[in-house]
Amino acid sequence: MHTAITIDALKVLDAIDRKGSFAGAAGELFRVPSAISYTVQKLEEDLDVEIFDRSGHRATLTPAGRYLLNEGRALLEATDALAHTTRQVAQGWETRLKIGFNSLLPAQALFPALKTFYELGIPVEVQLIEEVFAGTWDALQSRRVDLVVGADQISRPAGPFTTHSLGRMHFVFAVSAEHPLAATSAPLTEKDIARYPAAVAADSSRNLTPGTAGIFRRQRTVTVSNMSQKIALQEAGLGVGWLPRSLIRHQLASGQLVALTTDAQRDPIQLHIAKHSEDRGKALTWFWDTLSQPDYFSDWLADPE
Repeated sequence: MHTAITIDALKVLDAIDRKGSFAGAAGELFRVPSAISYTVQKLEEDLDVEIFDRSGHRATLTPAGRYLLNEGRALLEATDALAHTTRQVAQGWETRLKIGFNSLLPAQALFPALKTFYELGIPVEVQLIEEVFAGTWDALQSRRVDLVVGADQISRPAGPFTTHSLGRMHFVFAVSAEHPLAATSAPLTEKDIARYPAAVAADSSRNLTPGTAGIFRRQRTVTVSNMSQKIALQEAGLGVGWLPRSLIRHQLASGQLVALTTDAQRDPIQLHIAKHSEDRGKALTWFWDTLSQPDYFSDWLADPE
C-alpha cells in the first residue's frame, strides 16, 4: 500500500525545521535545494495539505505541517532505534553508542574513557549528548541515548533501569565580583537574592516534568541552554544562582566569581550512571564498567575542601 509519508520526507522536514531554511536542510542532507523543494511539494500534493506557508519572507510550517513534523519525529526515532538494534544483534558490537551527560558535569570528564576506547580500535561511533536536569532521564527513557552519566534520583521515572552511584555534586551560591551582592558579608536572605535575576539553565526534558532549583517566587529569570552558559551569565554579572563548585573552582580562585553564604543552603545531590537493565551491548558494557570505576569522577564530584 502506497503512503505519501515516507521516512525520507520526514527527514527533510526535520532538517528544514532545525536548520531554518530549505538551503540549510540541503546542505545537511547533501542534496541540491531543488531536491528539497521537490520532496516537500510532492508531499503536499500527495497529502493535499499545505505544509509550509510561503506568503512571508521565509517559508514557515503551517499548523498541519507542525503536527506532521512533531508526530513524524517519533517515527524517525523509532526507525533509528530499530536500525540500531538490528545492527547490534548482527554484529555483537553496536555501530553507534549515544551517551547522555548531565550538564552539571563537563563533557571533558568523559574524554579519558573515550580516548581509551578508541585506542582499542573498535569501529563504534560514539555520540556525546548534553542534557539538563530531568532531560537526562528523559533522554534515557525515550532511548534518545543508550547510557546516561550524572542522572539524579529526584527526577528518575518508573522503569527497569540499572544505576550506579558516582558521587555527590556540591553547590555554592556565586555572583560576579562586580555584582552588588558580592560585598555582602552576612548570610543572604530570600529577600536579598530575589531582587536580582536568577540565571537558569533550561531543563531539556521533552516528556518528563521539567525541574528547577534555587529560584524564588517573584524572582526574574534569565534562561540559557546549559550549565556552561549559566556560569558565563553569572560571570558577566547578569544573573545569580547556585553553581557546581567543581565547575567554577578556577573562577573562585581568581576572584572572578565570589561564593556567598545564604540562610538556606542547597544540599549536594547524588549523581548516578544509568542504563536500561536489559541492554547488554558490548560498547555499552565497556563504558559502563569504565565510568563506574571508583574515583573516575573524583575531580568533579569530590567533597569540598
